[in-house]
Amino acid sequence: MESGLGKHMTMLGLLRGSIPAILMMVSISVYSVFDGYFVSNFAGKTAFAAVNLIWPFAMVLGSLGFMMGAGGAALVAKRFGEGKAEEANRAFSNCFFFSVILGVVSTLASVFFLDSIARMLGADEAMVPHCVAYGRLLISGVTLFNIQNLFQSFFQAAEKQRLGFLITVLAGVTNIALDAILVAGCKMGIVGAGIGTIAGQGVGAIIPIFYFTLPNKSPLRLKFWRFDFPSIGRMASNGASEFLANISGSAVTILLNVKLMRAFGENGVDAYGIICYVWLIFAAVFIGINMSVAPRISYAFGAGDKKELKSLYGKALNLLLIFGLVQAGFSLSMTVPIAHAFAGYDAELFAITKRANLIYSIVYLFLGFNMFGSAFFTALNNGAVSMALSVARLGVFEILAVLFIPEILGPEGIWWSIPIAEGLGLAMNLITMACFGKKYGYRGSDTQEVHG
Repeated sequence: MESGLGKHMTMLGLLRGSIPAILMMVSISVYSVFDGYFVSNFAGKTAFAAVNLIWPFAMVLGSLGFMMGAGGAALVAKRFGEGKAEEANRAFSNCFFFSVILGVVSTLASVFFLDSIARMLGADEAMVPHCVAYGRLLISGVTLFNIQNLFQSFFQAAEKQRLGFLITVLAGVTNIALDAILVAGCKMGIVGAGIGTIAGQGVGAIIPIFYFTLPNKSPLRLKFWRFDFPSIGRMASNGASEFLANISGSAVTILLNVKLMRAFGENGVDAYGIICYVWLIFAAVFIGINMSVAPRISYAFGAGDKKELKSLYGKALNLLLIFGLVQAGFSLSMTVPIAHAFAGYDAELFAITKRANLIYSIVYLFLGFNMFGSAFFTALNNGAVSMALSVARLGVFEILAVLFIPEILGPEGIWWSIPIAEGLGLAMNLITMACFGKKYGYRGSDTQEVHG
């Protein structure tokens, strides 16, 4: 079946094509926000702080799905651009089955050590039982989470963005409904929230398995192939930037939580958790744009279509600029309602959250460009540059900023550290994209075709 990824995209067409992916990622973020809302309002501050402490560790394990999804979708789209449909489907199937193995192994390697892990993350004795109860549920569902993340990328490569969105909405509704029933109604606390999360992930993972296994109208088909380890290695290495980005992001969150516990106690961790829920929704918009445009970039690169590659590059940057300005303005204007929704029951927590969100809103001016830089080079199948950008921004700039900015500015410097680091990341990403423009053909006036 011929792929339609090679069709020329206008600015309006790219925006329209990105909407299903944006809505899909926002839906996932929204049901994570509802988890936090129900836990905060119905299980209390201690349980909410425990959820925010253990969540980054679970995300480290779940980032394996992002790694294989991003790297696999880039390779599959490139193979379609080269006219190699059978190789594309072999890579897709290898990617799926290898991700399942990674999920099972990572669960078995960590689920029995959560008590020690919780203490290492900074949990006090009141939080540890909550961290262990919620963490065991999350980690037992890591395989489902990996598969769900994997298919989010492949729905874009298969040109089935609307189907991906509908499945994600169904998964989100499942999660939210169970949160309302189990957390608010049955008073099951974070255990109820964990059950709702796993159930939602199950919907998001299992339905796509049936879709891609049974006959369908997409160019992708899931079936058993002998493992092609060079191909798996290439997908993993190409998506390693997404894996390292998630690990680095989780490390930054863990480090921030430790500093916030020391400076503000539970209220600091809770306030940062609230900001992270806002960040999840706004970052989801940028991720959705990247997910939509990345397979087209990979296809154009594989096909040697320099003109379309250049067009996609410019249009994506314009979209990210528009959404960044809108999101920063919206976050500033909604600071009080956001703080009230999650922390209205506690005056001190409300004040800390309000101040933190005012500062953190600056991040959204830079975030889209920084996420695109890494995703762009992954789409070009250049995992090394993509990984370098992610590690420098998250593993170097942000960690150093969190360590040293508070020493200069005091406790409030904890909130300023990420905006400052993201500003440095923006400069690095723009310089890097400019430097590689001629090599890949997405900058300059020359329109001859290039091949990867």
